[in-house]
Amino acid sequence: MVTDYIAVDLEMTGLNPNRDRILEIGAVKVLGGEVKDTFSHLVNPKIPVSETVVKLTGISNEMAGLARDIDEVMQEFLAFAGEFTWVGHNVIYDYGFVKQWAVNHNIPLEKRAVDTLKIARKCLVFPEKKSLDSLCMFYHIEREERHRAYMDALAAHRLYEILKKEFYEGEKELFLPRELQYHGKKQTKATLSQKNYLKELSEYHKITIDIPIEELTRSEASRLADKIIRQHGKIPDALRHRNGNFHP
Repeated sequence: MVTDYIAVDLEMTGLNPNRDRILEIGAVKVLGGEVKDTFSHLVNPKIPVSETVVKLTGISNEMAGLARDIDEVMQEFLAFAGEFTWVGHNVIYDYGFVKQWAVNHNIPLEKRAVDTLKIARKCLVFPEKKSLDSLCMFYHIEREERHRAYMDALAAHRLYEILKKEFYEGEKELFLPRELQYHGKKQTKATLSQKNYLKELSEYHKITIDIPIEELTRSEASRLADKIIRQHGKIPDALRHRNGNFHP
């Protein structure tokens, strides 16, 4: 039975670790079943936060813009987490974003975790939905804010302790830490030709790119160029050849 662990939750700009960014990291350090330390930091994703995410989390673009860089926050978080087992609700989702960051920075990272979602799906008939929101309502777990990383990490800790008391004796296998598996491919920065092409598209179509081009990965730059072309069209070849510029 895991009694010492880190309960973890992240908020992100979207669902895909390959193209979305971490927005907030929250965690609680639990020793002997009691919270002994906490971690809570916003992250500047350096891309716009969608209205959907703003409404869901309450994290505005202004708040995100004032936050620290992901590299600083992530290094502090990994130091905070140390070698502890993770606990989280659908924890592989959060781990995927952390692992992708580690892959991008050539940092080895392997973690073991207990997933409260898997326990709930196996042990509970009700509520029908096994989301953290539904289970917090079912077990009367209070949260000052929903969909904020620290409060959700704290809720995951409280949920785990409740599930452990109710079901551990009959379902010990479910409470064993498992290796988390996420296989991410390293993301590299956009090439100079990609960045120049985006600038050309922006100038030709007289549009503003609200994402810092210097922060884009190669795949992000490619998707953005394709999106602009779909919406506004290509730069005529005659103009591109005249200027000595070519599509990367």
